Amino acid sequence: MKRITVVGAVLVRDGRILAARRGPGMSLAGLWEFPGGKVEPGETHQQTLRREIHEELGCLVTVGAQLTRTEHSYDFGLVDLTTYWCTLESGEPRPSEHDELAWVGVGSLETLPWAPADVPAVELIVQQAG
Repeated sequence: MKRITVVGAVLVRDGRILAARRGPGMSLAGLWEFPGGKVEPGETHQQTLRREIHEELGCLVTVGAQLTRTEHSYDFGLVDLTTYWCTLESGEPRPSEHDELAWVGVGSLETLPWAPADVPAVELIVQQAG
């Protein structure tokens, strides 16, 4: 099975977390995720997050501590997702690949339909906040 190493940004602002909905034509369309993307050869996770967030959302982030690492099997491969706490450095997130962005309060995170690989991070965020 193809292994896909990806990273996700748990971007926090004013007590809310940025969620991104996968757009039509993407695998897992309509499901929410933490923005990020595939790690390229020779890149660190931090470099990937900064590049992907700039490409996808048009803003710069500071990458903080690791939150979770999860593996999930999909029909297209095994996703190895590592999430990191992030903060905005500059710019305002604007969707390009996703069809919607939302700043979501921790208490409402579990109401969204999340991509399966992102669910453990959501659960940990809610648990830590409680």
